[in-house]
Amino acid sequence: MAEFSQNRGKRRGGEVLGGAVDFLLANARLLLGVGGAAVLGIATLAVKRLIDRAASPRDEDDAKRESTCLEDKGPADADPPTSPQLCSPAPSVCLTFQEKLLAFERDHVTLPVAHVALAKQLAGDIALELQAYLRSKFPELPFGALVPGGPLYDGLQAGATDPVRLLVPLVLEPGLWNLVPGVDTVAQDPRCWAVRRTQLEFHPRGSSPWDRFLVGGYLSSRVLLELLRKALTASVNWPAIGSLLGCLIRPCVASEELLLEVQHECLELPVAVLLAIAGAQAGDLLLAWPLEGLAGNLWLQDWYPAEAAQLRALDERDAGTRRRLLLLLCGVCRGHPALGRLGRGPLTQVVLHLGEQEADWAEEALGEHFLQALELLVGSLERASLPCHFSRGVNLLDGLREEDIDDMGCALYWGLRAPEGLL
Repeated sequence: MAEFSQNRGKRRGGEVLGGAVDFLLANARLLLGVGGAAVLGIATLAVKRLIDRAASPRDEDDAKRESTCLEDKGPADADPPTSPQLCSPAPSVCLTFQEKLLAFERDHVTLPVAHVALAKQLAGDIALELQAYLRSKFPELPFGALVPGGPLYDGLQAGATDPVRLLVPLVLEPGLWNLVPGVDTVAQDPRCWAVRRTQLEFHPRGSSPWDRFLVGGYLSSRVLLELLRKALTASVNWPAIGSLLGCLIRPCVASEELLLEVQHECLELPVAVLLAIAGAQAGDLLLAWPLEGLAGNLWLQDWYPAEAAQLRALDERDAGTRRRLLLLLCGVCRGHPALGRLGRGPLTQVVLHLGEQEADWAEEALGEHFLQALELLVGSLERASLPCHFSRGVNLLDGLREEDIDDMGCALYWGLRAPEGLL
């Protein structure tokens, strides 16, 4: 009975505090405006979750885990060493956050040069083998040369999880195809473009080898994706190609993307096969991507080439560290249970937003810019809005659920208070 009363008292106390927190969150925007309430909103949510956790009864496993964590952090409670020390103990060194960040970069972000060279060699060989297969299997379809690329080739690879981008370009006949912005289609999606067949009165349907993939007069990315998916999973002799290249290659059947898993004795390498066509501007790319709903047959604007080029240009202008900042953010988020949902795209855009500011981008300021990036992310998550640097009408957080945004916002808020905990 006493235990029940105690738990009940905890819950009542939590309800009172939780009610106060809810009131503060509801009125923050009225008092501070949207911008001023951004960090406060996330902070309030984080505190409310802490109150709810404290008010809820804990099982024995939770108590043991918490006890173990406190014991690990308390040097006074640590057991004395059982083995004799072979040398005199070194004096304890208190590292700054900047020093810890650089150590994290060295230990968890930077890839060995030999692994980078091997990964490029494997990706290039796979590209040649797949290109030979496509020309043999679909001789009537004019595919361009397959070109591997992506973060690994641009010095933007954070660890070994980012896939190599293997572009499969479609060669479309000039004058027979017209690009329509996604906002002008029934999908009204600013991320995408439709590819419309034109000149049908002079070049009737069937004049182009790509006409077999038309849906309602538009080149369908979905139909082409399914064609290539069936080929990659059921027709390509990957065991023979892998044996030739000294690795194991398997298509990832569970992924909606066209993904190959490459296993070598020295590394594992994911390869994303991307059907692509030229975009409206020079250097732009449109990708066949597994989109849902009314956008299913549209082509997704690929921002990666523009992002990589912009970061490179900004860093070359002032010998800056913007690309290193992006690698650190990717490395931190990759291993975090909540922040892993962010992905490279939003993190790149955050660095671009910060990177064009006139500031000191030398290595000594890397820690400060890391914290600024976290703060910008917190504000963006609170507003559930992160406009694309190259197209302000595109919100890069649109695909995230409200629960995911809350989880990431809380993780980043506590990360701002104790950033070492993210490393």
